[in-house]
Amino acid sequence: MKSLHKHSHEEMVLSLTHEESLKEYKESADGLKIHWLPSILGTLLVTLGNLVFGEKPSYGKFKAVEVIARIPYQSWEVASYMFLTMFYANEKKAIELIHTSHFGRAAQDNETMHVIVISQLAKKYNQDSFFRHTFIPLAFSFFYFTASFILYIINPKYSFELNYLFESHAFDQYSRFVTENAEDLRSKAVMIEFLEHYGRFPKSEYELFVSIRNDELIHRNASAHAVEKYSKGKA
Repeated sequence: MKSLHKHSHEEMVLSLTHEESLKEYKESADGLKIHWLPSILGTLLVTLGNLVFGEKPSYGKFKAVEVIARIPYQSWEVASYMFLTMFYANEKKAIELIHTSHFGRAAQDNETMHVIVISQLAKKYNQDSFFRHTFIPLAFSFFYFTASFILYIINPKYSFELNYLFESHAFDQYSRFVTENAEDLRSKAVMIEFLEHYGRFPKSEYELFVSIRNDELIHRNASAHAVEKYSKGKA
């Protein structure tokens, strides 16, 4: 099931390289109504991040973003398995929890690829200080895991809404980066072994960052879809 999900994900990433497809797919989940609690937490997370790492996207900022971006998917997987020990006799609930767990695992693997690859690039371009780009993101991650986990327990919809906000920010940052640096990025080849291990083969940094931008949008829209299902009581 995981390999099938990854295969379909990679097909989606490729399809979103076409601007019309990207625009249509993005607009399909724009304007999601967010509860005040995840809205405050999301605004706090993004604002503090911009204060520490700057508003302008960079390799160092992306490393920090990707260290943090894995966290909600980890929290959902932990919460799902915790609840499975309580609701294993409820078949419908068990299916819902397993679905969330599978989504969380696949997204974690994808975000892990991001952080490993971008860490190599941040190191290459001397944007990899320990305190600013490793220690502080880990501190953010502790806060984010706690917030995401508690929100999931209170109401899973709120946790997905928080992730929607963070992934929206990540998508905007990557979009700005590839737009402002397109020519330079196209001239830089990518020689990182982990990409081959993961199964993605960009020919340039431009293709790499476009694919990561698309990953973040897919995660954002998946979170929006989960919010809609929980809102309708069909999760």
